[in-house]
Amino acid sequence: MAAMEQSLIEQYKDVYVFAQQVDNEISQIALELLGEAKNLANDLGQKVVAVLIGYNVKDLADQLAVYGADKVIVVDDKELEVYRTEPYTHALASVINEFKPEIMLVGATAIGRDLGPRVSARVQTGLTADCTSLAIGDFPLVAMPGKEQKHNQLLMTRPAFGGNTIATIACPDNRPQMATVRPGVMQKIAPIEGAKADVVEYNPGFTPDNKYVEILEIVKNVADVVDIQDAKILVSGGRGVGSPENFKLLEDLAAVVGGTVSCSRAVVDSGWKPKDLQVGQTGKTVRPKVYFAIGISGAIQHVAGMEESDLIIAVNKDEDAPIFDVADFGIVGDLNKVVPLLTEEIKKAIANK
Repeated sequence: MAAMEQSLIEQYKDVYVFAQQVDNEISQIALELLGEAKNLANDLGQKVVAVLIGYNVKDLADQLAVYGADKVIVVDDKELEVYRTEPYTHALASVINEFKPEIMLVGATAIGRDLGPRVSARVQTGLTADCTSLAIGDFPLVAMPGKEQKHNQLLMTRPAFGGNTIATIACPDNRPQMATVRPGVMQKIAPIEGAKADVVEYNPGFTPDNKYVEILEIVKNVADVVDIQDAKILVSGGRGVGSPENFKLLEDLAAVVGGTVSCSRAVVDSGWKPKDLQVGQTGKTVRPKVYFAIGISGAIQHVAGMEESDLIIAVNKDEDAPIFDVADFGIVGDLNKVVPLLTEEIKKAIANK
């Protein structure tokens, strides 16, 4: 029986990425996942395959090749013009059943968090959500007496128990091995100029049923805030800022350095700033060139969202604050005094250039 199961598993190969697109525009998370898929595929000696689902989307395939896709499977149908749970689940599950990927990566966006679990249930495999790291290795991690250690497994790492511990999870007995990854965690590869996609068109057929919702109207909300994941410099405030009015100090600093204001979960929970500006495990993962952590204690949930920043500068009156453990530069002091002085000194330095 075990030999039969192993034989079935060996039919699965290649690292697949759900290439999310909205309004016929590839989402950044898809390009980030292609970069990570490239690393995993290299370790396995396999290829990277993007799955592009939508309507009139075939022209987007070459863009996926530029960022690492060796092949693009296009599922194109009028029923897929706008994201709806059932037709997209049917499309991706059908691709998995037909082409048998060893690994299937999905972005942990609003769409991916809806789609991933349904697809995994439909193809009868596991799903590890909100991964922060992916690697190929042995599972169990350490050989155990009486238990087979399987090789070339996808090791999926994610925070667990509210971020108080880190768990490494594998799916050794089912395929594909599925994971969702939050935007901003993985990095895109350098574009491969002139790359052309090997396109495979596949359509499993779509027959609307009672699980197909009918979209009556699409209302688009125009946000007036910058996406903090795109910012090169972030000036981030925590509960220690003291009040929503005090964020004016951070806004002044951000204006001088050409940055964007962001915040911790405590600030959002207090109603001082919108959720779109939250950095951390339950917010957004960011990788700016410079990250100012002002009045932020440095709880593991927050650090998980910003520790990959190139340069971290912390200001906190508590010299034992955990944020100083990850900061490149730390200033112990009252932010009400430190931040205005910092702003003025930077202004002078710019003026004297």
